Amino acid sequence: MYEWILPSLKEVLSGSQSHIAECSTAKAEQQWRVSLAATENLLLKTLATTSFDTTQGLVLAAPAPLFSHPKLTQQLQTVTFTARPFNPLALMPFMMPSEMAQNINNIESIAEINHHHPTFQESILPLLPADPLGSEQFCLVFTDKFRLVLVLAEHQNGKKEFLFSFEPEVVQKAWQSLGARVVLTNPELFADLDIKVQNYPLVAPDYHTIIQFSQLLLQELTVTENNPVTHTASYCHSPTPPPKSPSRSDVELLQAFAHEVRTPLTTIRMMTRLLLKRQDLPVNVISRLEVIDHECTEQIDRMELLFKAAELENLSQPSKFANSQLTPMCLDQVLQQSIPRWQQAANRRNLTLNVVLPKQLPTVVSNPAMLDRVLTGLIENFTRSLPPGSSIQVQVIPAGDQLKLQLSPQFDCQDKGYTTTPPIRKSLGQLLMFQPETGAISLNMAATKHLFQAIGGKLIVRQRPQNGEVLTIFLPLEVSHQV
Repeated sequence: MYEWILPSLKEVLSGSQSHIAECSTAKAEQQWRVSLAATENLLLKTLATTSFDTTQGLVLAAPAPLFSHPKLTQQLQTVTFTARPFNPLALMPFMMPSEMAQNINNIESIAEINHHHPTFQESILPLLPADPLGSEQFCLVFTDKFRLVLVLAEHQNGKKEFLFSFEPEVVQKAWQSLGARVVLTNPELFADLDIKVQNYPLVAPDYHTIIQFSQLLLQELTVTENNPVTHTASYCHSPTPPPKSPSRSDVELLQAFAHEVRTPLTTIRMMTRLLLKRQDLPVNVISRLEVIDHECTEQIDRMELLFKAAELENLSQPSKFANSQLTPMCLDQVLQQSIPRWQQAANRRNLTLNVVLPKQLPTVVSNPAMLDRVLTGLIENFTRSLPPGSSIQVQVIPAGDQLKLQLSPQFDCQDKGYTTTPPIRKSLGQLLMFQPETGAISLNMAATKHLFQAIGGKLIVRQRPQNGEVLTIFLPLEVSHQV
């Protein structure tokens, strides 16, 4: 017997598995987090060779969108199920002018938004208040190479349970359970969504895909103190001493903070992009919505970086985490995507950014999924520490078997005796710092250095009286590019 008139996804998956290992709520939540991270990495690998302009998959999730990597938001259609009532005006972070309110007042329901945008690129569908599915977090992924369902369910006693399956028949049953709910709440949308689901083959995934997912899952799992593993790649620097281990409460608080901030921001961004698809918005409204979208994306990336830093602090052997995810990568492609964002960050604070690159950038060894975020986060923090009117020089030069990327400020001052005052930074626990002048919260230098170590690099910070704070990042070159 089901708890409700339709089975929850927990009930669908439980019925298909002969044995379920019991574990604590904390362990179930950890399994959910690492499985989502492994799924995101699997999607990035399996969709990496396809065109960004073509939709390559469908994701059904609750209670908020789960993947925010730019490649995935471009290549995946996303449908979010939520039991919460939808109010577009409540999502906006500032008071809007009357003309914007008039445009948004026309949106009276989720069905109307989806009517304007039947493509389901980013859509929200409601769940009935009595539906027990409203207390579950889930993710159904449909691609040409595999189908996958992940579920974090909460029992009536408050205990949580994590389940997942690659079996095509199980994923199909999970979709049928969701599809029946769409028929109840938005019957006019069911046929279109069902066609999109059926576009992806109902076949068992290749065993290579399962092996790849298992490897990614193991990479994301924390290493216990009782099982240290020593493993150092030949191209890595000698590991720098890790920062003083923060308390478990510090790490858990930071993870919870990052998750709680990221979730509503992701929802705001999704609704903003839905509104931007409308053809009847005036130009000034579009520009404001684009600002909202940019700010949400920037803060979501910051929260993901904080979450990753906290996750890293749980590892007893960060070098194992690093070496398992390092791969040769083209730095030129990363910089082509990153430099415009760095320029925007500098312009917003009335700073000038000068980038000096060699004619040809060599291949470096790092973590492609994290390098851009870590560099962008570092430059964001760097720009906050400089007075308006300053300049920043970003210089990239080969340095033996490494590539050196240096950030140095340049002040508009002719006085040779001029000295700079380091920015005031106050500690918040053992992972974060606070700048009273700007109100900014960011990772402290010890945690930031730890992150660079995890992606195969090294960060050196020097304070020079006349030049201010100079940051130097070293990344190892691929062996074939070493001199």
